[in-house]
Order: sequence, then structure tokens, then C-alpha cells
Amino acid sequence: MNENQEHNDQQNLNEDQARRSFLKKLGIFAGIGAVATAGAVYVGFDHEKKKNPTGKKVRVLTADGKLMEVDEAELQKNENAATEELTELQRRGREGLAGKHWVMVIDLSKCRNARMCMAACQGAHELRPEQHHINVLRMQDAEHTEPYFMPKPCYHCDNPPCTKVCPVDATFKRQDGIVLIDNERCIGCRFCIAGCPYSARVFNWIEPLKPANNRVYDIELNVPQKKGTISKCLFSADCLRKGEMPYCTRSCPNGVYWFGDRNEDTVTNGTTKETVSFSELIRKNGGYTVLEELGTKPQVYYLPPKNRAFPFQYEGKTELDPHDSRIGGGRG
Repeated sequence: MNENQEHNDQQNLNEDQARRSFLKKLGIFAGIGAVATAGAVYVGFDHEKKKNPTGKKVRVLTADGKLMEVDEAELQKNENAATEELTELQRRGREGLAGKHWVMVIDLSKCRNARMCMAACQGAHELRPEQHHINVLRMQDAEHTEPYFMPKPCYHCDNPPCTKVCPVDATFKRQDGIVLIDNERCIGCRFCIAGCPYSARVFNWIEPLKPANNRVYDIELNVPQKKGTISKCLFSADCLRKGEMPYCTRSCPNGVYWFGDRNEDTVTNGTTKETVSFSELIRKNGGYTVLEELGTKPQVYYLPPKNRAFPFQYEGKTELDPHDSRIGGGRG
């Protein structure tokens, strides 16, 4: 081995030792850095744990549709702050009327598609012509049975699935059984629309018919309407507070609607003003609710279309087009 070779080998050995020494020192400093970082993380965690002893996280949906985790304590703090900011209209709207349990009965034998119920509702709630809190459907139970008209509002279920899927408590059931929407809280996620088996809700895709003009939001009337939020039948909660019948009930000229307090077992006809026993009216006339098997417990009952007050007629026809997809059938 010549001198040049020995010199090169020694230089390589020195460089390798230098690299090992550097890496060893780097490992020491990296370990120190990791300990320091871990200490900082622990201090931060300990600080957060003192603020939120349970450390429990909950998932919430943000206004832009993203799912995120937040501390339960912080969420509770925000909810408390939001409650304090509720207007008096929102506060009393959420409480409802003590001691009441509202119920509606719709007599299908008397409906002739006058649609005055729809017009009164749309006017009160500032809805566009294509928006409905209550709609009158054309129905036929079987091929050889007589068609009939069926008004369909929200059913204000005692076990409402819509309230259970709302992530921000914007839709709720109050003590008198009415299911309402608070559009000051609604984020427009439309979970409640998906959760409702009766298709009773509408989404405000465009600007409302009437601008807000600095009006205070009335949760029981759901006006002013707001783009990007939900609207639905409210059982005319604003009228009930004033001791009046719902808009749809008192505007019908044909005696279709009965409305009253289930706790008192009384309902009053919106046309004739006659008051009868709710339980007897249902029992003696074969009253039923839609999709009873779902367990939602609707508070809108129907009387079957027997002994018709008027013959069925729509656009000059007494029969329905079986190919018309807009026609419904059966009791669900």
C-alpha cells in the first residue's frame, strides 16, 4: 500500500468519525427539543384541561357545511350566550302556551279544492305562489275508487324526527305540541327536510317576497322570511296566542277544518264555529293519521272522504289522469 493510499484511508476515517459525532450530537439536541416540545404540549393540554375538566369533544356543523370538533364546555358557553341574546318574540315562541296541546282534524269529504286556506297562509307568511305551508293534493286510493282532495300541512308530530337531526336547535317542539323553526339560528343545512317523512318543509332558495326592512323577526309567524333558511306550517302560532283560529281554518268556506285543544278534548270548526268532542269526532268517523307505523304521532287527523259534500271535479274533469305523476294515493 503506497503513502497516497494510506493518506486517503485516514482522511475517509476522519470524515466518518466526524459525521458520527455530528449525528450523535444532533440526536442529543433532537431529544432535548422533543422533551421541550412535549413539555409545551403538556402545559397547553393541562391549561385546556383546567378550562374544560371533562375534556369532552363534540362535533358540530359550521355555517359553511364543515364538520369540526369543539370543547363541550365552550359549546355550552356559546349556547348560553346565544340564549341570552334571544329577542322576546323568540323566547316566548320557544316556550309556547302552557297547558295546551293543539290538534287539527281535516274532513276530506268536504274539501272541494277552493284553496282559500292556501291563499290565507301564503299571505300571512309572505310566501311566493310556488311556496306552500299547506297544499291541497289530488288523491286516489285505488284504481276504481273515487278521487278526492287532501289538504296537507305540517303534522306537528308528538315524536318529530325533524327536531332530532337539526344540529343547531333551530327547529324544535314546544310544550303545546307545535313544531317551529327559528330562522335566526337556522344554518340552511336542510337536515330537517331530509328527516321529515311527510315532505312538509320548504327551503328559501331565493330572496323573500318581502324585504325585512329592519323588522323584528317573529318566530311564531316566521317573518320576515330569510334566504337560505327553512319554512313550514306553524299551526298559526301567532293567531293562537291572540285566541284566534289558524289562518287556514277560518278562511275555508266549506267546513273542512276543525282545530282545538286535545287536553280539553274539544275542537271547533273554522267555518261553522261548532265545537265538539275531539275524541268522539275521531272515533265515530274513522279518523286516522298518515303513516302511523312510523311512530311519529302526528297531531293532524283525517276523516275519510265518505258521504261527499261535493262531487270530485278538477279542471272540468271528474276523473284523474292515471299517468299524472302529481297524483298521490292511499294513506301512506
